[in-house]
Amino acid sequence: MSELIDGTAPTGSPNGAQAGPRPDGSGPGGGRLRLMAVHAHPDDESSKGAATMARYVAEGVDVLVVTCTGGERGDILNPAMERPEVRADIARVRQEEMARAREILGVDQRWLGFVDSGFPEGDPPPPLPEGCFALEPLEKAAEPLVRAVREFRPHVILTYDEKGGYPHPDHVKTHEVSVEAFEAAGDPDRYPGTGEPWQPLKLYYHMTFTRERILTLHEAMLDAGLESPYGDWIKGFDDRPQLWEVTTRVPCADYFEIRDKALLAHATQIDPNGSWFACPLDLQREAWPTEDYHLARSLVDTELPEDDLFAGIREKVSV
Repeated sequence: MSELIDGTAPTGSPNGAQAGPRPDGSGPGGGRLRLMAVHAHPDDESSKGAATMARYVAEGVDVLVVTCTGGERGDILNPAMERPEVRADIARVRQEEMARAREILGVDQRWLGFVDSGFPEGDPPPPLPEGCFALEPLEKAAEPLVRAVREFRPHVILTYDEKGGYPHPDHVKTHEVSVEAFEAAGDPDRYPGTGEPWQPLKLYYHMTFTRERILTLHEAMLDAGLESPYGDWIKGFDDRPQLWEVTTRVPCADYFEIRDKALLAHATQIDPNGSWFACPLDLQREAWPTEDYHLARSLVDTELPEDDLFAGIREKVSV
């Protein structure tokens, strides 16, 4: 098992490693904290956890976005981009959008290279297309992510819950491969040939679209005399109970503008006149200044609730 922090010798975790960075974010050997966010499609990284990533980048954390598919089967959701030349070359267009978004966020990014599964609609829904990401066997789908984990060596991984945040087959598969990589990357007997083992320390699920947050923004807009786009969202929550509690709220209101710029970079997916931007930034900063997560796995001691994804890692590691 390799060290968990640059320059720190392995000592006694379940897979043979234990280490910890200094409170300033560096390890005893000068290593930096590392955060990996695993997403299904280009644009997901900008709609879930983008302000968190921008904050940590500003604080000197290394951040890597892993994008499982190219988003080739995604609908064009911005009427201004519904043009024949865009639809005919959607894979390239979405790659270019992702390049702009990652530059805005200041993150690195890696494509896993799987094919978008699309979102099946109908009653009954049609079968998923052959060769798509959601139909790949788990070990085949997880292998390049295990490789990425062993190369980047993240201390924290962000992903979706088992429902995918919403039931898109690629989001569900992203959850599955993320959990598999978290559990397997530190085991030298699993996924041979994908690099030196590395054990991430914490795994989080995004809790972006909770009823509490959406209701708070809805009421804040009404109190400010504004028309809220969230009424239908709130009604829909009655049919979708929240699976996980929020354990971790990361203050990142100063980075909401960067988040929105990254969202707008995904021009085929984000309508600048749509509901994403209906709530003024100042109102968002006042009403809900955090991005929220559920701590799903931890190999370090931490006290809940948290306000830092690296809580328990910055000061020490105890596994």
